[in-house]
Amino acid sequence: MFGTILISIGTILHLYVFWRISSIPFVKKILRPYALIFIGLLLWLLFFSARYFGHNREGFFWAALELLGMNWMAVLFLIFALLLVADLLTCFGFLFSGRASAIRGWALLAGIGLSLIACVQGLRPPVVEEYQVAIKDLPAKIEGLRVAAIGDTHIGSLLGEGWLAARVDQILALRPDIIFLLGDIVEGHGANPDLILLQLKRLSAPLGLFAAPGNHEFHGETNSGQGLFEEAGITVLRDQWAEVGDLLTVAGVDYSRTRRGEKTDYDHVFRALADIPPGPVIMLTHSPSDVEKAADEGVDLMLCGHTHGGQIWPFDYLVRISSPMVEGRYDINGMTIIVSRGAGTWGPRMRLWSPGEILLLTLYAKANGKE
Repeated sequence: MFGTILISIGTILHLYVFWRISSIPFVKKILRPYALIFIGLLLWLLFFSARYFGHNREGFFWAALELLGMNWMAVLFLIFALLLVADLLTCFGFLFSGRASAIRGWALLAGIGLSLIACVQGLRPPVVEEYQVAIKDLPAKIEGLRVAAIGDTHIGSLLGEGWLAARVDQILALRPDIIFLLGDIVEGHGANPDLILLQLKRLSAPLGLFAAPGNHEFHGETNSGQGLFEEAGITVLRDQWAEVGDLLTVAGVDYSRTRRGEKTDYDHVFRALADIPPGPVIMLTHSPSDVEKAADEGVDLMLCGHTHGGQIWPFDYLVRISSPMVEGRYDINGMTIIVSRGAGTWGPRMRLWSPGEILLLTLYAKANGKE
């Protein structure tokens, strides 16, 4: 269903973009109408083939096909967005009729320019985003606790084991006391599970490693993501909680069940927090949802991802429709929630004004007045 919707939207964008650029003076000078139609059909076929053939196959050719097709999808979106703005400003040529086609030309060039910037930004390593978080009743002996959190790496055909190895090095260099994985660590296809496992086993922290699964952890036939976590010695929390010594409790929500449409006779947040011991509570969930419910149940800190921070501007405005908390820090009824932009990319190997990130949190007792 998702693939069908994506292809349908992509087809509409192709029709609109090539219809509008066909009226741009410098395009008409360079390309005859039939040549423009031919180019449009080729690019649509690239997009279609990348989604239906390259996405679920392994090997260099299929990975290259997926990369080109998904990157073209992002370029198409950026050009579409700017052409639409140009059309709205000129009322589709009814206003400024003498300059409307030239304005569309500048919109096309701006879309191409932003696409190049997005390609460069998409190749950059994630930044380390630091936060200081005040936690109620935090034990004095873990004052200054360092928490590293990473999510949405999407290790697969486009981001491989070498990229994951660099991220593991980046996390270990932070010397965290505890490490959290926020879901969608693996894409579900196109990568060697043994090599992924080798890198995950390198992660270590004195107080342990914990993960909340995302939807991609259950892509494919073998639920490979969850299995890799368990083999690597990472505690997977699927609507469960675990005590970290007698210091604090970490709870995890199983987002994957909701995304796959599974019906359950229980509430995920309530089940994850059932019979939880007193003291500080950190909740891991792939998606920033049910935040008020978690706050009402006494969660002190919620960490999540999934949104990628929109990944490519101005797509973040669309993301806000379904998830108002797109990135950064929020306060919900006394609970701190931090939404990660994710370390990797999904679909296009591109980012625009939304760099990938790894979270580094330092925890303090709220009584110290440090927020």
